[in-house]
Amino acid sequence: MSYGPIGGLVIVLIGAFISSFIIFFGVRKFGKSFIYSFVSKEKIDKIENNKWFSNSKKIDTILFVLFFIPGTPKDLIVYIGSLLPISPVKFLSISTFARFPSIISSTIAGSNLIAGNWEVILFTYIITFAIAGIIIYVFNKKEKIYIKL
Repeated sequence: MSYGPIGGLVIVLIGAFISSFIIFFGVRKFGKSFIYSFVSKEKIDKIENNKWFSNSKKIDTILFVLFFIPGTPKDLIVYIGSLLPISPVKFLSISTFARFPSIISSTIAGSNLIAGNWEVILFTYIITFAIAGIIIYVFNKKEKIYIKL
């Protein structure tokens, strides 16, 4: 609200980068024991053993889609992503910039909340969720094609 949608976007992206950087290198240095302080072992094992993360060639695409979709637990994805075979530069780029739709929709909605521009807020979230729905649909289609091969 104080910074507007663009200022808020920049501040949140910087914060996302810094926190992802700290978590990524903390997990790389201390391993899974570092993660267990924040996330249960069962959740980590369940996600780590998921078929999506078994193909190292698709990890960056999967991470991008997960970060891109508004509402996904980004903090959990950062912890798990830090364990995956991905370069720090690629991971930090994905974890920062793929959050754009979620962050911009939140900052636009937040800057219009005080003014009572409910139409703008509603329109922003409808567009954001429509884009996320299309991404999920396309990703699922590609995943089914991949499984058939």
